[in-house]
Amino acid sequence: MKQIEIKDLSKTYDGSYLAVNKLNMEVAEGDFIILLGLSGSGKSTLLRCINRLVEPSSGDILYREQSIIGLSGPELRSYRRRIAMVFQQFNLVKNLTVLTNVLTGRLGYHNIFSGFNKADLELAKHNLERVGLASYAKREVKQLSGGQQQRVAIARALMQEPEVILADEPVASLDPATADSIMQYLGEINQRDGIAVICSLHFLSLARRYGNRVYALKDGICAYQGVPTDIDESRFKQIYGEDAQII
Repeated sequence: MKQIEIKDLSKTYDGSYLAVNKLNMEVAEGDFIILLGLSGSGKSTLLRCINRLVEPSSGDILYREQSIIGLSGPELRSYRRRIAMVFQQFNLVKNLTVLTNVLTGRLGYHNIFSGFNKADLELAKHNLERVGLASYAKREVKQLSGGQQQRVAIARALMQEPEVILADEPVASLDPATADSIMQYLGEINQRDGIAVICSLHFLSLARRYGNRVYALKDGICAYQGVPTDIDESRFKQIYGEDAQII
């Protein structure tokens, strides 16, 4: 079933250059879509348009056949609960504990005056177990490695009980072994929970291992869409430039 449909989506920040240029995309339930492309190709802008962190300049985004353009107030809040985000720089509060950071993923379910309840706490502990950090609950985030912090961010995203996870270069600042372990967690969530994932990457090896479809962006335009295994060296150089090496 079609979950997200993007129609002729464009975004400009200065009124002239299009960071995203009339892009079309479909996301089905259970998809693991990889966005490939150089920095500045439009990957992050696309993800931020999908969860309405930035407003599209034109075009439409449909979620379960309903446009999310123009949503505001409670309707926008309800939509964002279903669309979790994992960032490259983790976006955690370093002086708070791991458990508290994970619990912030439930804020979309509470008003500003209500606290977290017992069910929230149990869910947080469960999600920390899923990412192998149950014993780290009381540690301050600043005491954790980069890979551990990204696992905290994934646990926080799961607190939203999302239907889609947007991952914006979640392994860009990690070493290859840690990067693969983070992708394994996202892959397990995708397979076990049926949560669609849209993940921007630079590593073709990881795209082939975890993605079922690829959209390659170049200057805001979709330069290729298909299955990861069809991207050979020639096509990779078309996306990243003649000097690019497959990694």
